[in-house]
Amino acid sequence: MANGNLQPIIIKKVVKAGHGHHGGAWKIAYADFVTAMMAFFLLLWLISMTTPEQKKGLADYFAPPNVSENSSGAGGVMGGQAMSEDGAKIRLEATKDALTAPESSEAGPQAEARGGTDENGGNDKAALLASTVAMNSAQNKDFHAAAASIRQAWQANPDLTTVADNLLVEETQEGLNIEIIDQEGRPMFPEGSKYPYETTRKAIATLAPILQKLSSQITIAGHTAAGAAYPNPRYGAWELSSDRANAVRSILGEFGLSDDRVRSVVGRAAADPLFPNDPYLAGNGRVEIVVNYEAPPVPAGLKP
Repeated sequence: MANGNLQPIIIKKVVKAGHGHHGGAWKIAYADFVTAMMAFFLLLWLISMTTPEQKKGLADYFAPPNVSENSSGAGGVMGGQAMSEDGAKIRLEATKDALTAPESSEAGPQAEARGGTDENGGNDKAALLASTVAMNSAQNKDFHAAAASIRQAWQANPDLTTVADNLLVEETQEGLNIEIIDQEGRPMFPEGSKYPYETTRKAIATLAPILQKLSSQITIAGHTAAGAAYPNPRYGAWELSSDRANAVRSILGEFGLSDDRVRSVVGRAAADPLFPNDPYLAGNGRVEIVVNYEAPPVPAGLKP
């Protein structure tokens, strides 16, 4: 056989391999989904466990400090609530406009336009209400500024750091309420003594110039916790609470508060506990300083 007739033999081998790796991206997406669902159900559980007061406290904590909640309108999507940088100014202006609007009168437009007590046909009631609104607005502003000044003065004094929890100030419907409270193991007065500790004295002295700037009068009331023993049978809780209130008045007067700003100084003993459920608690021993809102003066000639 001739060599020229030989042809090369080609052998093809097919190698079978497994499928390529599909990757793990789906696992990451699934893990994110599970984490989000867990966080969602945890949030639902936390919301169901909190009280309305706690929810409002959380909302107020995260709210911007330069806006405040006001009531205005008659309902709607926000339920009559609005956010305003001017605080209660919106509600105040709306109330003032409503109070000062002219009322219908048989005397005609000329009589309706004339107000006051010195004009015939003037609307005395509207004038009084308008005066009330204006005065309350000024008092609210002054009292808010005074509360902020008191807190700032206490915080700026390093000597009062240890008794920061014993000093409270809040704005109420009656006015400005300032409390000097005993704490368990940290009283503001020595046991059985009417004279305060030096730290307490400094805290009281800080109040005097701030309260002097307000035009309102103050009431000072002393309180004691129940169950205390008094070695002198003629000197008990009533005498001690009265003396402590009067000692606070004396310190305020020493540092700038005039006597005509003090309306009353009383001792309440244990008759009005701060914690009614536990009258023996140390926190019931306290001295309260209340700056009262002043009623607007009645216009001359106003008839009931």
